[in-house]
Amino acid sequence: MRIGKVTENVLKRSVFKLHKVKNDQESAAVGTDCAVFAYREEQENEKRAILSSVCPITVKSTYAGRYAVMGAVNNLLCKNVHTDMVTLSILLPANAEEAVLKQIMKDADHQCKVCDTYIAGGHTEVTTAVTRPLVTATATGHSNEDFTLTNDAEAADELVLTKWIGLEGTCMLAEEEGDEICSRYPAHMVQEARKFVNYLSLASEAAVAAKSGARAMHDVSGGGIYAALWEIAEGAGTGLEVDLKKIPVKQETIEIAEFFELNPYQMLSGGSLLIAVENGKEMVRCLQNAEIPAVVIGKLTEGKDRILINEEETRYLEMPQADEIHKVLG
Repeated sequence: MRIGKVTENVLKRSVFKLHKVKNDQESAAVGTDCAVFAYREEQENEKRAILSSVCPITVKSTYAGRYAVMGAVNNLLCKNVHTDMVTLSILLPANAEEAVLKQIMKDADHQCKVCDTYIAGGHTEVTTAVTRPLVTATATGHSNEDFTLTNDAEAADELVLTKWIGLEGTCMLAEEEGDEICSRYPAHMVQEARKFVNYLSLASEAAVAAKSGARAMHDVSGGGIYAALWEIAEGAGTGLEVDLKKIPVKQETIEIAEFFELNPYQMLSGGSLLIAVENGKEMVRCLQNAEIPAVVIGKLTEGKDRILINEEETRYLEMPQADEIHKVLG
């Protein structure tokens, strides 16, 4: 199989087909990124839900603890759920120094504080099964409302994108390969790219979007904006039509992606939120009033055709590909 997340076909054939759930619990689905356990509070006769999300950092990253926590927390934020606690799994190679473990914990703990949560427990192990640190964060939260994982987006809903694509991948590349990038570009560009870490939380836009009529929210993470577009349409059972020229991207991302010969549209884009909403213009206004950059990039459509428009050229969106970051960071 290819490097990166398994393909949608493999997921359906070898995971979902064999995955069984009890009673009326919801099963996993493409692009949901969360698990949910629904139950009824007997005294109040109200339906409640406990949600969890898992985020592993498998690429080379000095700050794997930070990215693992952020990714897991962002997945819950897309369901409008605050993270109550985080658990960590840290697998270290046999040649790892204790200082590496300390750095991972320091970064994870700091990110938890930023996200107003804490590390409740986990597992640490040194093993020959890995050749570099493998950090996995599991975020758990609860909802006091009748909750469903179902994507409520519909055909004709508009698609709004916050911030810029490629933020997370650009930041990682600047952190890990900064010296190499500086062989072509000035140091200040690498420094600016490293500051993209300040954009990675979805807390602000998820809160605004949830209050402003969002039918579905999806974090633009592994596989980039192309994967997120496919997954939000797949979850809604619709097609889509998107104008590539309207998708915002930072110049630092363009330059660094070009340096490594990567496609920024298929690169880790944590920090950017894709929203399906009936009135995109109004959603953009609400987000901009909260000082969050946002733009309408397209819409969901009837049928299954998923079309990308680039000026006079149109083509079909393909199923999600492996994230481009793996070409550089493994």
